[in-house]
This record gives sequence, C-alpha cells and structure tokens, in this order.
Amino acid sequence: MTVPHPHEAVLAPPARPRSRRRRTALYAASLLCCSALLATLPGGASAAPADAPAPGAAAVSFADEFDGPAGSAVDGSKWQLETGDNVNNHERQFYTGGNSNAALDGQGNLVITARKENPGNYQCWYGTCEYTSARLNTAGKFTAAYGHVEARMKVPRGQGMWPAFWMLGDDFGNVGWPQSGEIDVMENVGFEPGTVHGTLHGPGYSGSEGIGAGYTLPDGAAFADDFHTFAVDWAPDSITWSVDGNVFQRRTPADLGGKEWVFNKPFFLILNLAVGGYWPGDPDDSTTFPQQLVVDYVRVTTND
Repeated sequence: MTVPHPHEAVLAPPARPRSRRRRTALYAASLLCCSALLATLPGGASAAPADAPAPGAAAVSFADEFDGPAGSAVDGSKWQLETGDNVNNHERQFYTGGNSNAALDGQGNLVITARKENPGNYQCWYGTCEYTSARLNTAGKFTAAYGHVEARMKVPRGQGMWPAFWMLGDDFGNVGWPQSGEIDVMENVGFEPGTVHGTLHGPGYSGSEGIGAGYTLPDGAAFADDFHTFAVDWAPDSITWSVDGNVFQRRTPADLGGKEWVFNKPFFLILNLAVGGYWPGDPDDSTTFPQQLVVDYVRVTTND
C-alpha cells in the first residue's frame, strides 16, 4: 500500500498497486469530489453485441450539448474541474482548471486536450509535470439514480492515451471507495484502438476483481476515426452497456457471487483524458501531441 503525496488542493487516500489498470479520482479539499479509485478489467473479457432495448417515454434530467463560443469554458452550473496530478495511477498529466485544457470549440463540442507542455511549472508525483489535460465531474451539481446515461464522443489516438466516461457513487465522502461503487461507462487505452471497456467496481470486486467486458469495432476500425455513442441503461439491480446501440454486456447482482450490489443509489458523472499510467503505459515516440477527447453531448434520461 502506498500513500500519495498530494499537490495543489488535491487530497487522495492510499491506493494499492494493480497489475493492469487503475481508475483514480482526485479529491479536491474544497469540493464534493472524488477519491483514489482503482479499476481493472479481467483479461480477455468480451461479449457479442446485440440490439439495444427500445427506449420508452423518457424525460431528460441532465443534458449538456456544449453549445457556446469557441474557447469558452464549460458550464459551471453543470461541471466542476478537478486540478492536480495522480500518483495513484502513475498518470503523467497535471489536470488544469478554467479553459486551458477543456473548452468549447464553437461547433457544439467540448474538447478536452492533452498537451505535452507545462506552462505553469506544475509539479507531479514524478517531478516537473510533462503533460497537461483536464477532468470534469458533476459532484454537488448533478446526480442520478437509474436511467439512460449517454455520451457521444470521439476518442484520441496514440500510445499512452486514456479517455474515460464514468460515474462514482455520490456517498463516497461517507462510505469511501469501493463501497461507494464505480460504473465505468467507457474507457479506452491507446494500445487497443478498436476496443472500449465497461466495468463495475464495488466492495470485494474492485481492482483486478472488477466485473466488466470489452467491445471491439468490426473490420479493424479504430474508435478515434469517428464519433461513437457510449451508454448504460441503469435500473434497480441491472446495468446494461452499449456502443452505438449495440448491447455488449448486462450485469445484475447474480454476477457478483454473493457480494454486495452498491448501484441502487445516486451517482455523479466524470469525463477525463489521462496521459500514461499503469494500465495504458506511457506515451512513446509514436505518440503525437496534442491529443483530444471531443464530446458532442452528455445526456441522462429517465423513463416515465
């Protein structure tokens, strides 16, 4: 077990090393925010796609279409930006605030940009930071329990890139992680350009014991080539993942082998683009910068 050395206003609890990957959240002292999180998908997990269930009448409970002038910061009534580095995952980036690495493009998209730079002389766990990027969450601004959670995005390309769209239990501050639960709607690592992963983490099934599966595009296509829609349909005792409407896994308490299902409660949303870390590995000479996670929209709907 290692104890992180926080920078800026970031606080993070101890985290344990993992063999393939870990998902770590920064916990800003002045915010309702996150924790050090760990996430590992079982090796070789996959599932055959199927048609997604037809949605019923739905009411939008959260939507951000990212409309606004080019260069504008995200809507502060919906999102907050976390700042700092991430020793727990051994990621290489420093997450910045404002619109430095997360801004609207004037064409209805949010662009989260990872750059090989350090204009602020930011200090990371390994010394002077080599990269900057951004991470946003809705903690304290929006939470949901159940519904259709969806984002349309175009992921970056290259070794060491690690974009993610995920959710964290809103009771983290009271119960800690993994008791809070974590729902990874979509994660991608650069060395798997055609595959994304969806995973659950909770008490007794976190880290390398996470419950999940992967979805791979046909014909060798890469997710960085175009926009794709990543979603979960979330109901009491059931979570179903899809890509572009193709269902690739469904999880219920029966999948947990008697362990506690911690997903019947509110969660908040997180978007981020990490650089490097235990799971994706660091960028190499083949990686070009800047790299961008382009988000067309994020929507949460609930069935009436």
